Amino acid sequence: MNSLPPYRTPLTQVAALNDSKLCRHLTDLQTQVEQALDPEQHGNLNDWLSTIDKLPELSADKCLLDQDCVHVSHSETQANTYALTQALQRFHPWRKGPFHIHGVDIDTEWRSDWKWQRLQPHIHSLEQRLVLDVGCGNGYHGWRMLGAGARYVIGIDPSLLSVMQFYSIAHFIQPDNFQVLPLGIEALPARLQAFDTVFSMGVLYHRKSPLEHLMTLRDCLRPGGELVLETLVIEGKKGEVLVPEGRYAKMRNVWFLPSCDTLLSWLKRCGFKHAQLVDVNQTSLEEQRRSTWMQFESLKDFLDPQDVNKTIEGLPAPKRAIIVAQV
Repeated sequence: MNSLPPYRTPLTQVAALNDSKLCRHLTDLQTQVEQALDPEQHGNLNDWLSTIDKLPELSADKCLLDQDCVHVSHSETQANTYALTQALQRFHPWRKGPFHIHGVDIDTEWRSDWKWQRLQPHIHSLEQRLVLDVGCGNGYHGWRMLGAGARYVIGIDPSLLSVMQFYSIAHFIQPDNFQVLPLGIEALPARLQAFDTVFSMGVLYHRKSPLEHLMTLRDCLRPGGELVLETLVIEGKKGEVLVPEGRYAKMRNVWFLPSCDTLLSWLKRCGFKHAQLVDVNQTSLEEQRRSTWMQFESLKDFLDPQDVNKTIEGLPAPKRAIIVAQV
């Protein structure tokens, strides 16, 4: 019997869902996961896994997944917060959060809870839904999805560091209905049509073919399912799109920033129905910033020091839209 916890044995728990559309592809997906977790694929992987294996075994009598800060603690058992901090810092930089883990506050680069506050009132209830989170990072929003009643959450992200951060948090929460797989969306079977809700947040502008990405998201959803899409946009009319000639906010891989009306037209063209723009928000220096848990450059360094409404390249500053749509 495999002694690893469910979150470290990818897809074994998925089989218990008895979802034929997923289960028929488990062998192929499992092979891809094992290839991604081959230590030869990343020089730090063995060290990261060793750090996770050495994390203290701490029971918890408080696990809050429906609060701004994902929180796990015990009212009587006290952790060695210095040692725990040092261990969790091995996974620097921490982008998404915040988390509170047995006395250690992980103050991440992003106040990801602010994004959740903006979108949650507008989406279909997640109660008992099977959810896919594309580009999930370390899984912060996936924990919030569980806190909102999701039956099972699968996150995918090709970043092994992000997956290791998820493992480190899951070590203390021990979920049996949440997994983060080290895969990109390309690894998913075509026309899967298995998920009740699919989230794609902070991904679309990194895709060279945004319409292809939208159609792939569509094909992950069962009939009647809901897409929750969050991406960078610009002000403008229908048909207007910014294509950066070089970097955008110091990012190399930003390809298309549509206007909101353009984005809505893309969704219609890709077969989505009832697409609604539910929020537009210019990212603030309070929402994305440097911290002791993310000590590299952050938003302040990406903006024109004389005008926060422009990037360092002179382009419109990051503005993010949230759209919900159905298939």
